[in-house]
Order: sequence, then C-alpha cells, then structure tokens
Amino acid sequence: MSDTNLISADDIRSRFSAAMSEMYRTEVPAYGTLMDIVAKVNDQVLDVDRTLRGDLESTDQLARISEERHGAIRLGTPSELATMRRLFAVMGMQPVGYYDLTEAGVPVHSTAFRPVGDAALRRNPFRVFTSLLRLDLIEDKSLRDMAQSVLDARQIYTSGCLEMIELAEKQGGLTDLQADRFIAEALETFRWHPEANVSADLYKQLHDAHRLIADVVSFRGPHINHLTPRTLDIDRVQDLMPEYGITPKAVVEGPPRRDCPILLRQTSFKALSEAVSFAGIKGSHTARFGEIEARGQALTPKGRALYDQLLTAARAKCLPAAHGSNAAEYVSALAAAFADFPDNLTDIRKDGLGYFEWTLTDKGAESAGQVSDTDPDALLAAGYLRIDPIVYEDFLPVSAAGIFQSNLGDGSAQEFTASPNQQRFETDLGASVLNEFEHYQEIEDASRIRCISILTAGAAAAE
Repeated sequence: MSDTNLISADDIRSRFSAAMSEMYRTEVPAYGTLMDIVAKVNDQVLDVDRTLRGDLESTDQLARISEERHGAIRLGTPSELATMRRLFAVMGMQPVGYYDLTEAGVPVHSTAFRPVGDAALRRNPFRVFTSLLRLDLIEDKSLRDMAQSVLDARQIYTSGCLEMIELAEKQGGLTDLQADRFIAEALETFRWHPEANVSADLYKQLHDAHRLIADVVSFRGPHINHLTPRTLDIDRVQDLMPEYGITPKAVVEGPPRRDCPILLRQTSFKALSEAVSFAGIKGSHTARFGEIEARGQALTPKGRALYDQLLTAARAKCLPAAHGSNAAEYVSALAAAFADFPDNLTDIRKDGLGYFEWTLTDKGAESAGQVSDTDPDALLAAGYLRIDPIVYEDFLPVSAAGIFQSNLGDGSAQEFTASPNQQRFETDLGASVLNEFEHYQEIEDASRIRCISILTAGAAAAE
C-alpha cells in the first residue's frame, strides 16, 4: 500500500475528538448546555478584548480555542494502560508528564496523552488525562483480590479496535476508510454502559473504600467521565452556570484570577446520578460530570516551585470544602498568597518563572539577513523580536484531585498518603513519559534560535 493513501494522525485525532464530543453530548445533555455557555462567553471576551484577540491571532492560537477538548478516563490494569498508549499513538498522542494523585488522597497515578508538536497542537490539541488505579494501595486484601479478579476478567477494547491498532502500527497509519472504522471501534471503549459487572454488594464495598475505586472496577469499560472545553473567562462561566440550571462546584481549582494567567484553572458541574443495573438489581452511580478549563502560561521549574509553595500556603490557611461552605474564605486566602507571584510578563521573564515563544515582529521580518547582533534581549528591546507566553498544555494533580473529590465526595473508609512511583507507572505503560519542563524549554529555545538565525542569515538559513 502506498503511503500516499494514509491520512495524518492529526486528521484522525480531530475526527475522533469530534465523534467523542457528539457521543458525550448525547449521553450527558448538560454537556451541550455547557458548550453553549462557553461559546457565548468566549465570543463576548473576544468582542471586548481586542488585544487578546490580536495576541491569539498573532500566535496562531485563535482557531484552536473552539475545538479544544480534554477528556479523562480511569483504567484498572497495566495491560489496559499499555494498549491505551498504542490506541492514542494512532492519533499522534504521546504520554506527557507523570502525576501522583495519591498526594491529594486519590489512589491513582496518571499521565496525559496529547499531541506535542507545534503544528499538531494548532491543528487539534485533544488531550486525555489517563489514570491507572493503584490497587496495591487498598488495605483490605480480600477486597483488593476481588477487585483484581473483576478487572482481570474484562476486555475494554473491541476485537475490531485491537485489529485497527495493529494495522496502523504495521502500515504506519490508516487510510480514510480504516480511520472511520478505527474511530467507531475505539469509541466503544469510552462509551457509557449502565450495566455494572459486579454485584450490588461488591459495588458497595468498593464504594465504601473509595468512590473512584468503585467507578474503575464496577463497569465493563472506562467510560469517559468528562469532556472539557476551554474558556477565555472561567469565572464568568462559573457565574453563568446556575442561570442555565447547572450547579457548579464551589470553587475554581488552580491559581486565582490574574492579569497574566498561569498554568490551568478548572471548574465543573456536579456529577450526575445515573441509573445502573447490578445483575438486575436497580441502583445508581455518580461519576460523570462536565468540566471547563482556562489555560495560562507554562511555568519553569522555578515558577512551578513558587506556584506549589503559594498554593500550599493558601490551603494551609483554608482547605476548600466540597460543599462550598468556606468558598469565599478560600478564594481570599488564595488571592493573598499569590500576591507574591509576579503578575506581569516582564517580571515573569526576568525572574525566570515562565516559558516564552519568540517570533519576529514586522520590523524583524523586514530585516531578515541584515542584523549582526545576536543578543536576544537587545533584539527584543530594539523591536526586532516579540515574546508571547507558551500555553500550558498539561495538568495539575491537586486541581485534578479537587475536581474528583468535589464530584465523588470527600468521605472514604481509607485515607491515601503520597506514594509516587513513576518507574512502575512507566513499566506498566510500556514507555517513558515525556518530561514537560524539558519539552517547553525546547520549544522556547528552538523559537529563539530560529528567529536570530533569520535576522542574521536570512530565512533560508532557518529552514
């Protein structure tokens, strides 16, 4: 077969993301309402803030906003995780980052599958935050063994899906028709199934240990538990949700509102109580919800350390309760703590806290091959170059856990303490995860080197 018959992984990812969004809209009608709110708010922001619109256009980021989604799934076994890595690879998505959610009391560790190239992110930045259950952390051996037995007996991938993954690996991609079949088969893994594969009694035991354990073990597949659009004003969306009959979680997770947004802010509507059949016995399960996110600048290790320090200080003063009784107190503590994080791009760059992309100004483009100075700061000051914050494409474990807990409840029979094990996770995954800090640094360095090369030697030299 000629390679010219194969379509790009970016195309497959875009089509899969759209198909999943349509499926989730059907399964969770409130998701459609949420999409309408986000679209309305984003349009209003762009109409009023012409500077933001200009910045998004100049960095080729505007087109991706309306298409941007991230989903989340929870897997039960290492083999499920290894196969999921292969499934996402068909769509050009790589595992980026290691997240230990046990530090926030949730018995999973995770990675984010996403595209990593600049062109791929602009084409469609679909991400799936993928968690693996830490059965080894369940203290009750009998319960642990029963859960393991249930997980070992299930197959979350259709035979057709496995066939198409193997074909993509053999061919180096898929044809248009093969991609249609792959998407249809792969969607079945993420679809909601109202029939549990455990008894009502075992479900209760798992639920009492931790609601998330029950969610992972009790069903025949890792139903997508949320699908998240990106908003340009998450506080406005939070305020609007009740007007549309949607109850938001008490507080927005992540950093406070800032002039220069950093990292990731997230909120959600409350998880749905859905009818479930436990071997013919009627019951219910609560897990799936709607989430919204606002993305800011990626931070360097120094910036991230400061962020973690300030967040810890805020949460030491006031830990937000899931029911929202101390929401105002927490928001105040958060704002006070983050007064120590610079809120202008000049200081963020001077202090080495964030990553920036370098591009040529109109003056720089007109001066290609005519500049002898190679000092980036001097070229920036002279107006040949501009810098823009690099968008944070990844996740925050404490924020993710906060979303989980607000929807799954705070109570559990067992408390979980921090227990990171990246080596084991990567062994189960069958690959190393990409270090996000190194990746952002490479993006910044490559953009700066390319710009200086064009200024000093001409555009051809940068090809």
